[in-house]
Amino acid sequence: MARINRTFVLTLLIAASSIFLLFQLFNYRQYSSKNGLNTLSDKGYLSGKEAHWHLLKKFLGLVHKFKLPVFLVDTASLKLLSPDAVLYRDSQLKEPRCSFLCTHRDFTTFALLGNLWKYDAALLDAAAEHGLELLEIHGKDPRLNSMDDLTAKEIPLHFLFRFNSRLVHVVVLYERSGKYLWHGPLRLKGSMERTFAPFTKLDFGRHAGAYDRPELIQTTLDGLDVRIPKNYTRFLQEHSSSHFLECRCREAKAFYQLYPEDTSTEAMDFRMRAKSLLHLASKVLSVLGVPFWLSSGTCLGWYRQCNIIPYSKDVDLGIWIKDYRNDITPAFQKAGLPLKHKFGKVEDSLELSFQGNNVKLDIFFFYDEGDVVWNGGTQAKSGRKFKYVFPRFNLCWTELMELKVRVPCETEDYVMANYGPNWNVPVKTWDWKTSPFNVQENGVWPVREWDDVIQVY
Repeated sequence: MARINRTFVLTLLIAASSIFLLFQLFNYRQYSSKNGLNTLSDKGYLSGKEAHWHLLKKFLGLVHKFKLPVFLVDTASLKLLSPDAVLYRDSQLKEPRCSFLCTHRDFTTFALLGNLWKYDAALLDAAAEHGLELLEIHGKDPRLNSMDDLTAKEIPLHFLFRFNSRLVHVVVLYERSGKYLWHGPLRLKGSMERTFAPFTKLDFGRHAGAYDRPELIQTTLDGLDVRIPKNYTRFLQEHSSSHFLECRCREAKAFYQLYPEDTSTEAMDFRMRAKSLLHLASKVLSVLGVPFWLSSGTCLGWYRQCNIIPYSKDVDLGIWIKDYRNDITPAFQKAGLPLKHKFGKVEDSLELSFQGNNVKLDIFFFYDEGDVVWNGGTQAKSGRKFKYVFPRFNLCWTELMELKVRVPCETEDYVMANYGPNWNVPVKTWDWKTSPFNVQENGVWPVREWDDVIQVY
């Protein structure tokens, strides 16, 4: 009898446990169906891609509800695109088939045009209603930061929507005065959860970035309506070299406290003419597809005082010799800048100088030589050659005179190489043959070559 009772009790327990598990499973499936984010479907467990597709669908629902001006910037997804994929609009998919938006990663990245969007705190509640956790990252608005006011207000920089281990990263792009788009770095503060996302793997946020405003088109990817850059290949190229450096307003303010800014009519007039020349040079070189950066005194002015040095009397640019084109000189001449002199040759110490509106534009071509790079100089009357040696550097974006321009990322190393450890002290008397900290004698041009390597107009 005792044996029968034990068997009966065991059977009853097993039956009750099975009913309880089935009930839990039913509730779980109901919740999954409602939120579209869990991993069960009528056919069984959803794959990782399918689960990610449901996350994206839910996120894009929020985008539609709050009219968020977002577009796809995920580098892994954009690399999968082709013209055929963009033109093919299959919005009638009965089941998710995530071929483009779901990649080998657990996150997808979108950009939000900050100037076309007004922050709405209800977004947090709406995300929670959809089963999403939301982490907001804020930072100072550099558009309001200046030497006169170093206490800029904070603005939203990044939004991270998470469900389980999957993530949608939204990076906010703001338009700057140079008519380009900028995003800030992703920096966690205080008690923010360090494990909320794979921060080191995200496409955007390791540093600030700058982009030209892309033309956007609407398309359908994996059955979801999204906007993408029309020229997504160019956007990917921009992303690989988007690192942006802010002007050092705090240090510039300290500099001007020691050395008051020259606000004379002559100095202000020079700055305006130099600004006009810099904008024109940028336009000419951009049309040619020739990258350049601020060099010599122009780079020093940006780094030291966030401005052009009024007593420098010229604008200095650097270009890699590999980017030299024969049509550079004709393009500047067509733009109204006559050639003032041409020194050197493509193989050695090339330098071009154009005459602007009482401001000279000097273009120095840089040569790669192992662990260092250098540009050359030539004395016209003697044929003497000089060499200015710099440590290797990468290029970053910045803004000067309302223009997006490049500078060496390792700016202080670059400036110190050229001007020495006392670069922060103004020097108004400057001899280009002896004053630079990195100048070296580099021989003399043979007299037979002077007609080619020393051309003064």
